[in-house]
Amino acid sequence: MTTRIYLDHAATTPMRPEAIAAVAGGMARWANPSSPHAEGRAARRALEDARARIATALGWDGEVILTSGASEALAIALRGHDAVASSVEHDAVLRVVGGDRMPVGSDGRIDPAGVPEGRRVAVQSANSETGVLQPLAEVAARAGVLVADCSQSAGKLDLPDADLIVVSAHKLGGPPGIGALLVRDFALLTPTGGQEQGYRGGTENLPGALGFAAALEAPRDWFKRAAVLRAGLDAKIRAGGGEIVADASPRIATIAAYRLPGRSAAAQLMRLDSAGFAVSAGSACSSGTLKTSHVLSAMGMDAKAASEVIRVSVGWNTTAAEVDAFAAAWSAMA
Repeated sequence: MTTRIYLDHAATTPMRPEAIAAVAGGMARWANPSSPHAEGRAARRALEDARARIATALGWDGEVILTSGASEALAIALRGHDAVASSVEHDAVLRVVGGDRMPVGSDGRIDPAGVPEGRRVAVQSANSETGVLQPLAEVAARAGVLVADCSQSAGKLDLPDADLIVVSAHKLGGPPGIGALLVRDFALLTPTGGQEQGYRGGTENLPGALGFAAALEAPRDWFKRAAVLRAGLDAKIRAGGGEIVADASPRIATIAAYRLPGRSAAAQLMRLDSAGFAVSAGSACSSGTLKTSHVLSAMGMDAKAASEVIRVSVGWNTTAAEVDAFAAAWSAMA
């Protein structure tokens, strides 16, 4: 195979051409948006326009804090608060929240009845390893403050009804190094000084904000195609003797976790990589380690079975031919 096929879009997806053009244009606006002179004021106007476009594209009528990415947005939303998280959250959440965890079933979903009433609760909309969608409407009904991590779902699915929502630009075709915390009420946060109305420090990333807005405004019709591609791939994995993690659960169309009994994920990744396919084993922050995925462990999967799971994720530029080629390579390997 001479052309490689990228199927690791949950880790990061290629920038859309509209976003690349917007970032390039932003690079020409070199002034600091916090500077008081005419050049700075012009940069500020462009930044605030991008902020408004991001909110509009997401259908959000609250405040928008621009951050360096989802991890920083989560830290701002959770730091200094007595918060609880589900046991399958991203490491960026688990590093901030203490040891208080809400369990999940073998389907990867939390039981809304077990959500502690009145607490600040952090839950991923779509799990970054399995794609499982959580019942956020039911969670919101019990939580005091819902922090919804929509890194994998924003720009693909409608936003949930949450108090604080985390969005990542590079998961939806925008540039890396920028994200947002959508805020219903600033009283929910602890100010620390600096930029972004006092909730984060550092020079504002104008090129990133412009690329973020452009990516969100790009056509999203590809997501319907992703559902068809994932359904077809699921069928071929089943037919080839593979297992689909959380097969019966509602899952986002862009992410699937597949187990090939008897073959380690490391061996699968090496075989597929040499054949020209880029996939992963779990989220990008932990796929290079040898430890068992905490997500799969929380779902009750034993260490051996968990070690045989790979993640395949599609994006805005994935084609049916690419998915068919992967399915053929996986079947040959199986």
